[in-house]
Amino acid sequence: MMYHEVDTPSVVIDLDLAKNNIRRFQDYCDQYGLDCRPHIKTHKLASLTELQLRAGAVGINCQKLSEAKSIANACPVDDVLITYNIVGTHKLIQLEEFSRQVNLSVVADSMEVVSGLSKTFSTNSSKLKTFVECDTGAGRCGVISPVEALQLAQQIDRSAGLEFAGLMTFPPIGKTREVNSWLAEAKLLIEQTGIAVAKVSSGGSPDMFCAHEAPTVTEYRAGTYVYYDRSLVEHGTCSWDECALSVLATVVSRPTQNRAIIDAGSKVLTSDTMGLRGYGHVLGRPDISIDQLSEEHGRLVSKQGIGLQIGDRVRVVPNHACVVSNMLDHVVVVENGIVSGTEPVVARGQVW
Repeated sequence: MMYHEVDTPSVVIDLDLAKNNIRRFQDYCDQYGLDCRPHIKTHKLASLTELQLRAGAVGINCQKLSEAKSIANACPVDDVLITYNIVGTHKLIQLEEFSRQVNLSVVADSMEVVSGLSKTFSTNSSKLKTFVECDTGAGRCGVISPVEALQLAQQIDRSAGLEFAGLMTFPPIGKTREVNSWLAEAKLLIEQTGIAVAKVSSGGSPDMFCAHEAPTVTEYRAGTYVYYDRSLVEHGTCSWDECALSVLATVVSRPTQNRAIIDAGSKVLTSDTMGLRGYGHVLGRPDISIDQLSEEHGRLVSKQGIGLQIGDRVRVVPNHACVVSNMLDHVVVVENGIVSGTEPVVARGQVW
């Protein structure tokens, strides 16, 4: 099958590029002695998870419990870190059951979360590895100071059923050295009390090739690197030629010389702008902007003239690949320029 035989809109994965991206970052981690723990929320595929593990990843990172379970049931994974507070009786019961299937680690940023974990795992024969999540400047979850990191580490260390595993952060973009100072201070405070800090886990694809500038970090979690996207091209992390995920769409209307409509709207391209103008980059046509989305329509405009006819096809690199992966039940896989088949997105819609 060739590109023109694929129905649209479709999410297309260039497997050769994805393999190159996996290898490049694994080589970087190996060079600097970092454990590579890919975040599978980007692709949600069993095959790419296996490729990442075979390349040398120490395990996988998931954001949600159901996502982790879906991947672990689809391919051989034995080490999983869930970087999201697990709250609620039902989720905690499911977490305990899942811990019997894999080598499991979790995070916590409050005593309330620690208490729920401890109550659930207090009678288990093996302890649940629990990281302190640290807000090193991104303003999302996490304790907000090294002193609070120390206090929560001590609480975890004293809690039945839990083992303090180290520090974890989702850092702000462009602040690698500042993040390292924060983590180094927290690590020192904790170790001065006699508690070992076995791991320090950081992440984020935009700054992944600066990870070695934070020597306190022992493990790095990146997700979007497997595909890249428009946001990472704009950040300077990659080039268009390295983007392994694109949306194949068909021109279904051309009302004017400067405007065309494609059959990919917000249900495929997502309305997530990532702070950028427009909703994706049309490969080979830098003059075109995708300036408007509705559910099923994407509007393409160009001051130079759209130069497209009804039935023409375009490939769009989305702003944010991770959200696009969650939009469709399957992706189209291309190898050596030929469509080799489709693959189910096994962790799609797993949000609890």
